Amino acid sequence: MTVRILAIGRKHETWVAEGIDRYERRLRKPFDATWQLLPHSAREGEAARAEESDRLLAKLDRDDFVVLLDERGRNVDSRELARLLRAAFDAARPVALVIGGAYGVDERVRQRADFVWSLSKLVFPHQLVRLIAAEQLYRAQEIAAGRPYHHV
Repeated sequence: MTVRILAIGRKHETWVAEGIDRYERRLRKPFDATWQLLPHSAREGEAARAEESDRLLAKLDRDDFVVLLDERGRNVDSRELARLLRAAFDAARPVALVIGGAYGVDERVRQRADFVWSLSKLVFPHQLVRLIAAEQLYRAQEIAAGRPYHHV
């Protein structure tokens, strides 16, 4: 089992790719990640949101435990995220982490999500969210294994 990260947008910028690679080299099953970058829509606003949401939903499997990153979601600490992911793995549910596009996702994706996760009340650039997600997967792995990376 591997965490699938579905993200709308172009490939990782160089500085993001270097940071993601740093954490991905340390990830071990079931916390290791694969990326599926889906093209953003040429449309704007609601039309873009709907088109990109269609693309995301088409990539999700029925059994996936879907974690949607959205600033209107629930803010959790790293220990709670580790518990959430561990519970999904223990239930043999593949984890799909979803990062929407510039216009976000529509209500269908929010309804499909098992958990809507907010990194902060702040809004971050999507490239930075990718890097934070990779680091948090690594941190969750280390917490779940009882290793000292997380010092709280």
